[in-house]
Amino acid sequence: MRLVYLILIIFFISLNLRPSITSVGPLLDIIQAHLGLSGVTASLITALPIFCMGLFSLSSIWLQHRLGVERSLLAAMLLILIATFLRMFVHHTSFLLATAIFSGIGIGIAGPLVAGFIKKYFPEKPGLTGLYSVSMVIGAAVASSFSVPLFRQMDSWQHALSFWSILAVPAVLLLLPLLQKREASTKNLRFSSFSIRNKRVYLFTLFFGCMAGIFYAVTAWLASIAQAAGVDHAQAGMVLTLFTLIQIPVSFFIPLLAGKSGNRTTWLLLCGLSELIGIVLLMIHSSPWVAAIFLGIGAGGLFPLALLIPIEEAAHTEEATSWSALMQFGGYLLGSLGPALIGLSFDLFQTFVPTLFILAMIICTMILVGLKIGDKDKLSLSDKNL
Repeated sequence: MRLVYLILIIFFISLNLRPSITSVGPLLDIIQAHLGLSGVTASLITALPIFCMGLFSLSSIWLQHRLGVERSLLAAMLLILIATFLRMFVHHTSFLLATAIFSGIGIGIAGPLVAGFIKKYFPEKPGLTGLYSVSMVIGAAVASSFSVPLFRQMDSWQHALSFWSILAVPAVLLLLPLLQKREASTKNLRFSSFSIRNKRVYLFTLFFGCMAGIFYAVTAWLASIAQAAGVDHAQAGMVLTLFTLIQIPVSFFIPLLAGKSGNRTTWLLLCGLSELIGIVLLMIHSSPWVAAIFLGIGAGGLFPLALLIPIEEAAHTEEATSWSALMQFGGYLLGSLGPALIGLSFDLFQTFVPTLFILAMIICTMILVGLKIGDKDKLSLSDKNL
């Protein structure tokens, strides 16, 4: 029963790490019309949380040092719950942007802490990052798919956005019993004892940044690229949905397979090549549907594998959290540039071909970095302590 209980905690926490962002997209035109937002201001509703996810991920190290992983996760979940719920009362742009910022802060804090939680309670099962990643994909897919039906039912975009705060309630309730069993040793850990000294973490960060940049660029522009290839508006949306849905089973199974085989590099290479094939198919104006499948397989596998790296290589909970925090800090900040870079390229050339070439180069860089990272078991002790 305890195993199921801990798994449920990971599931519900992870489920909350995307809905406050992905629920906005399907309603963005309605929000723009109601609040009179410019395109730039409207983009901030999704850009600000991603930026905050990176900027505040490092604060999870300090919070874990002060409060412990369980209390810190509870604080993050409460922040997401409150920020999302308050969208019910949005009538001004500044208030909506404030909810975006605070939900992003909560997500940024929670992300690295989940890695620490897995390292603490499942030290021999790092493959549970598959549950972490697939839960995020489910949360993202459900929120983006049902926000419009909720709007039609409630006749209020504010209520439709606020509805997703309900997902944080079980996460909060499940965390409460763990607060009574905080380990006393956590209080005695010096911050310097889990400071980031392993230079390989910067390779993890570069890998995560390339991966995140590709993911958010594809998420933001795949529908437009499909339309440029001759797909109508409705079908272009379905291409994006296919890209998202294919990630659900892939995010779950690939970390398990990588854990059993012990050959992380092979799976990083295969997923990177899958994304590269998807981009090349788009460049040669092949079927966007087939391209979406390859891109979904690549994105669905790369994200959990990237999350798995610091959990596998860290020696203890605090190290797993701090390494994940730095990786996500730099990675999300780099990744937030992806959609803007693609938009700038399209504005300059008025075609997606140069844009897709840029993505292909980023993927090649990511693959080379993945090969450099290698497998944990193949590293010597001296390599790990560079």
